[in-house]
Amino acid sequence: MFKHWITSLAARVPSLCAICREWPSRPLCDACVARFAAPVARCPTCAIAVPAGVERCSDCVRQPPPLDACIAACAYAWPWPDSIADFKFHGDTGWAGAFAQLMRNAPWAEPALERCDLVLPMPLATARLRERGFNQSLELARRLAPGKTDATLLLRLRDTAAQRGLARADRLLNLRGAFAVEPLRAASVRGRRIVLVDDVMTSGASLFAVARVLRAAGAAHLTGLVLARTDVSS
Repeated sequence: MFKHWITSLAARVPSLCAICREWPSRPLCDACVARFAAPVARCPTCAIAVPAGVERCSDCVRQPPPLDACIAACAYAWPWPDSIADFKFHGDTGWAGAFAQLMRNAPWAEPALERCDLVLPMPLATARLRERGFNQSLELARRLAPGKTDATLLLRLRDTAAQRGLARADRLLNLRGAFAVEPLRAASVRGRRIVLVDDVMTSGASLFAVARVLRAAGAAHLTGLVLARTDVSS
């Protein structure tokens, strides 16, 4: 009973902003969100930052990705990498709600979530799921759209080498045949508007690989929604 009282009290007492350490704020203050997650011009189909007035990045013009739209809440730059690492690798799932709110506040994210039929988290490799104990993309998806999130429709068929540090061509090769739609539920994809959720987008190889699988299964419209995007051309 005492433990329950302490937990209940902690939920009511304001805490410090995790970024600037100002009080009271839990876990991010409005000033830090405005400063470090302010909207910037981004390519509408891969979410990489582009100069103002540029409608689409050169990579997407040259080779259109399998997504109809892609939205990023912030750049993968200070102060977010450490916070994302705490969430992703150190089991601090308390970040999920704050990060999901950042994603929902990104331009065009709210309409995409409202109009979609399904919200699908990126499936995590079995070894990484066992190591972490949770799928960070699923934690985000559940907070973004609990009534639309489906954690079992997408399958990870095999574990792959970590994408970090691989060149784009190697990333694409690494992910070949790694994803599939649950065979008995393929009809759930046909004609649907789907939002794919992930935490960090680097080259887009993982997100694009899943998008191609969903497109082949008959998805009508695909939007990628990520927390952070590395602003380096793929």
